[in-house]
Amino acid sequence: MVAQVIDGKAFAAKLRAQVAEQVATLKEAHGITPGLAVVLVGEDPASQVYVRSKGKQTLEVGMNSYEHKLDASTSEEDLLALIDRLNNDPEVHGILVQLPLPKHLNEDLVINAIDPAKDVDGFHISNVGLLGTGQKSMVPCTPLGCLMMLRDHHGSLSGMDAVVIGRSNIVGKPMAQLLLGDSCTVTIAHSRTKNLAEVVRRADIVVAAVGRPEMVPGDWIKPGATVIDVGINRIERDGKTKLVGDVDYDSCAEVAGAITPVPGGVGPMTIACLLANTLTACTRANNLPEPNGLTA
Repeated sequence: MVAQVIDGKAFAAKLRAQVAEQVATLKEAHGITPGLAVVLVGEDPASQVYVRSKGKQTLEVGMNSYEHKLDASTSEEDLLALIDRLNNDPEVHGILVQLPLPKHLNEDLVINAIDPAKDVDGFHISNVGLLGTGQKSMVPCTPLGCLMMLRDHHGSLSGMDAVVIGRSNIVGKPMAQLLLGDSCTVTIAHSRTKNLAEVVRRADIVVAAVGRPEMVPGDWIKPGATVIDVGINRIERDGKTKLVGDVDYDSCAEVAGAITPVPGGVGPMTIACLLANTLTACTRANNLPEPNGLTA
């Protein structure tokens, strides 16, 4: 068996096109343009690349992009004051504070200062609680992208056995909640799970988000299972730097029914879902019907 490759890059392009179409309709019918504000504190190189990409894609789908670049020495008071201004700006429907923040800033405090209705990352404690209790929330982008790809591949996920490897607040926990919401039987496993191979081997769906390069080998995968690899790890191999996921792609692809590659799998979906979340936040703020198929 050779696994079907789930092309996240193509899926993300299709999703962005859907968002662009809905944004154009909003403008034409209601004179409303969704706006996304991204706040970058400091000069972390990876964060700078990410923020540039977010800004470019935001403009490409017809939204307004507001970038706020602050010095690494910015005080907590000044950052919170900016967030307060954005919370009260009717032109801003989504707010994202790029992580990680400099060490002198309290990330939890900063994230929870964002208006939950504008929290397009889905990290605010209110959104975490709403998601956990099955209520309408802003859904974290990476798990949302994984769910969209799973739904697209399988149709219904009802009754499927899913194992999420990783228990982070950003991916592992919300991913489990989303799978539960689609009526999967869900196990959250992690690096300290006993008999991890056996736990993974029974799953129809494996979501690997543990942050360890190529940790999951092919002999852990149930034949025909769907493997969603969230990991993005830089390793040195044969004198070159290479991007790999949390699963050993070659051996897993020989056993799985479908698999996401790294790069080109989950990664492109994250920004596409950020745009979808901004559109959703805008429609909710204006008491308009939510766009179909763009959230959980």
